[in-house]
This record gives sequence, structure tokens and C-alpha cells, in this order.
Amino acid sequence: MFLRDVLATDVEAYQRMRCDPAMMVELGGPLPAAHVARQVRRDARLAADGVALIKMIVVDDTVAGTVTLWRGPDDGAVAEVGWMVLPEFQGRGLAKQGVRALLDQARTEGREDTVHAFPAVGNAPSNAICRSLGFTLLGEEDVEFNDQVIRTRHWTLDLTRPETGLPR
Repeated sequence: MFLRDVLATDVEAYQRMRCDPAMMVELGGPLPAAHVARQVRRDARLAADGVALIKMIVVDDTVAGTVTLWRGPDDGAVAEVGWMVLPEFQGRGLAKQGVRALLDQARTEGREDTVHAFPAVGNAPSNAICRSLGFTLLGEEDVEFNDQVIRTRHWTLDLTRPETGLPR
């Protein structure tokens, strides 16, 4: 497994993740394909410009998912990490490996002091990743995503502490 920057040509992988009802069940449902095509072009620009860490999780030259660290829409005050892994790659620990690698990069580059994650309350695998990587649970809160309100668990991780919560 390795991470690489998202490219404008990653439209198919983005659509497989974001237009699939099962993949988006905890995120308010699938997105329209046209929206996703614009999103991947925007994300590729942000990654190329170094504005955000937007990575593709790659296994054997095949995109298995994404992991991203970006500043949220609310005036960019919160650095948020998020991830998705395609169904055929789930259950292999790739999301956890990808999140760990991305957080290691962010820490090394001094990008952020604190990182937040907001997995849906019902998303047990993503909440388990936060727990296992040493994030601190602040509680539950409603978050708007794709024009819908989703009940989430709010996790934080202090990246200023060496190797905080990133067990090998």
C-alpha cells in the first residue's frame, strides 16, 4: 500500500466511491456523477498546489480508496481527516494504514497542530480507526454534509505530540 496525490484522471475511482449508495450510506446518500467529476478536478488542483493532502490509497497499482486532510468549509478553522475504501479492499486495514501514513506526513511537514475526524455515529469501522489511532472522542454532534445533517462522533488528535496515538 502506498499513497499518491489525487489526479484529475481519478474520476472513475471517485465515482465508484461517491456515487455508490452503499459507500455513501453514512454520508447522506450517493452524489451526482457530474458533481463528483468537478470535485476530483478541484481536489487534484488543491493537492497539486499543496493546499490539502488529498491522497489515493494504492494497492498493486490499483486505487483502493482515498484519505484526505483538508480545512473545512467553516472558514477553514478545523483541519479534518477523512477516508473511504472501496468494498473489495475493505477489511484489510488499508484505511487505518492510509490514515496513519497521512497523519505521519502532516506531522513531519508541521501542517497542523490538531486534526479532527467526524465519522457517522453508525460507522463502526471508521470510529474504530479513530479509537485505535489514539484520537480523543469529544462527543457527538450534528454535521452538515452534502446539504444533509448527519449525526457524527467528533474525534481529535494532537499532532504536536510525537507519535501521539499512532501505534505501529
